[in-house]
Amino acid sequence: MEPNVVNATRDKILAIALRLFADRGYAGTSIQDIVDGARVTKPALYYYFPSKAELYQALLNRAHDERFRLMQAASARGKDLSGKLEEILNAHFAFLKSHRELVGLVYATAFAARGEMPKEIRYLDKCQRNFDLIRDLIRSGQRAGELKRAFTAEHLARGIFGMMNIHVQAELVQPGQKPSRKTARQIVQLFLEGAAART
Repeated sequence: MEPNVVNATRDKILAIALRLFADRGYAGTSIQDIVDGARVTKPALYYYFPSKAELYQALLNRAHDERFRLMQAASARGKDLSGKLEEILNAHFAFLKSHRELVGLVYATAFAARGEMPKEIRYLDKCQRNFDLIRDLIRSGQRAGELKRAFTAEHLARGIFGMMNIHVQAELVQPGQKPSRKTARQIVQLFLEGAAART
């Protein structure tokens, strides 16, 4: 089989699987559903993905790896801590806009009930990697005197990561929230300056 045909078939299987998993969940989607939707044979699907869990894992990996790549590129565009954080949050929101089903799959996996996902599904290491990038930026900001040392870098990173995730979840649950660059800027401003009125 030619490489272009191989990639096209694999991509078609992933696209159909993503749509079905997003609509029906992991348990509600069968291999037969994916085979029928992608119009491939079961042997063809198993050639690329030995199991439903590995197919699902491939989608999770795609989501986390692409988000991490975008975070790294976004961080490089920022001139200072504020700019880097704004760029990272804006990149997350743009990724949500263009890959809603993929982002939804990530959050559905993270918040799945115990036993709802197969034991072999792995994603926490990639979640941690994304979090670590922000924590390391916070740590650099503390070393540079841009942030107070009264809080640990871990706590501060959870604060801004949490605010970002709340906006993403709100959009997933109630479409129409549309977090944007303005949202990213407001989150960073709130994070860095607080909301208390100055006297």
